[in-house]
Amino acid sequence: MDNIKILWVDDEIDLLKPHIMFLESRNYDVSTCKSGTEALEQIESENFDIVFLDENMPGLTGLETLAEIKEKRETIPIVMITKSEEEFIMEEAIGSKIADYLIKPVNPNQILLSLKKNLDHSRLISEKTTSNYQQEFRKIAMEMSQINSYEEWAELYQKLVYWEIQLEDIEDSSMVEILESQKQEANNQFFKFISKNYQSWFEKDAEPPVMSHTLFRKKILPELKKDQPTLLVVVDNLRYDQWKVLEPVINPYYKKEKESTYYSILPTATQYARNAIFSGLMPSEMEKLFSKYWRNDTEEGGKNLYESEFLQEQLKRLGEDLKYEYHKISSLKAGRKLVDNFKTQKANDLTVIVYNFVDMLSHSKTEMEVIKELASNDKSYRSLTQSWFKNSPLLEIIQKAQQSGFKLIITTDHGTINVKNPSKVIGDKNTSLNLRYKTGKSLTYDKKDVLAIEDPKSVYLPTINMSSSYIFAKEDLFFAYPNNYNHYVGYYKNTYQHGGVSLEEVVIPFVVLNPK
Repeated sequence: MDNIKILWVDDEIDLLKPHIMFLESRNYDVSTCKSGTEALEQIESENFDIVFLDENMPGLTGLETLAEIKEKRETIPIVMITKSEEEFIMEEAIGSKIADYLIKPVNPNQILLSLKKNLDHSRLISEKTTSNYQQEFRKIAMEMSQINSYEEWAELYQKLVYWEIQLEDIEDSSMVEILESQKQEANNQFFKFISKNYQSWFEKDAEPPVMSHTLFRKKILPELKKDQPTLLVVVDNLRYDQWKVLEPVINPYYKKEKESTYYSILPTATQYARNAIFSGLMPSEMEKLFSKYWRNDTEEGGKNLYESEFLQEQLKRLGEDLKYEYHKISSLKAGRKLVDNFKTQKANDLTVIVYNFVDMLSHSKTEMEVIKELASNDKSYRSLTQSWFKNSPLLEIIQKAQQSGFKLIITTDHGTINVKNPSKVIGDKNTSLNLRYKTGKSLTYDKKDVLAIEDPKSVYLPTINMSSSYIFAKEDLFFAYPNNYNHYVGYYKNTYQHGGVSLEEVVIPFVVLNPK
């Protein structure tokens, strides 16, 4: 590998000879010049890895030279060195995207630290992250074998997501592969945990986690105050890892007060989980009490058309007199309209926004090859979500909410998982179409691949007919019919689906933030 090439620009460069010799003894290649004009000529004729630039020089000043270098070589890191501690010079330099700022007199170790920070940064972080994860890997593996509660599973999943994001940009791909296999094993064990415990959470005297139907009463309602309006944003299909990449984008406007997770009900599908949030009821209770609002899988028409009505009924049942408005955003135009009219929301105690973008993205990934390419794995799926969010009306709505002093709550109805392996299932023409769960009568399936609920009433799910049952796919499986099997599998493999049992679908974020 070639030596690192440094250009050091200082009108008193001769006084810096000991520093230059120190760097050369460590195999750095140092070129020098005494003015901004000379520096620009050298930048034109040679490629340098980094520039050390004196701020106070006759002729072109350091700041003027900095601006000209950036025009010619935008990406080159520039370290500004100055005698002056005046704030305006620091602000000018930082505003011009310098890599570092050193105050004279500088010692050789300061220079060396700046070089490592700017040029070895990614390698050093990569090595440290790899080493830290290797130590953590053993702890996670031990924890996984001993977990026996929903709290521990939520904590373990958060830990896995943390490491997944930490390892995202390191150079050692083998570490990412190890983490992937650890996530697969976690999902395998989590499936066993849900299979063993889910039904018992609905028994009398059970102590279940906060779930979709108890979310509003247990987590949202305690945050609502008459003297501060609250904006509740339910981003459809938002996984915990996707929340973690949205968080830095929101951070300039809001301070995080609480971050937790809750458990989606099964099926982890919009018509079940999101209706449960707004109604405060399980699906069979909605069907019984509000048949005009509830639609079963096989019925015609939209399945989530009455969320506002469900919320109104829940508030009435809870004896809460709140002024609220509900908005469902499923197009750019609808998002822009709410941005333009957001000031009117300040009169409400609660403004609810259901934002459908992530759901549209995950479904369009199935339909559109370009999205399939852009979101081919979890890393790119996170990146695509973040890129959308930065340019979305939703971010503008959040900014307006911050300006008006709103508390902000961000959550979702369920997550989603990249499905990779098919599992054959046979059902009649009235079997539901979802790829991660099925409901119908006389279902034939591979028992080792599913959580089967033979008595839907036991988990408060509606039964379309007397012998209806539900099956939920485990890990990264998706259901495929034997007819036209190969075409079907090729079409849906490596797409994002939901409805089944995985950490990604079930354990989902709930975040409370206050305006900065």
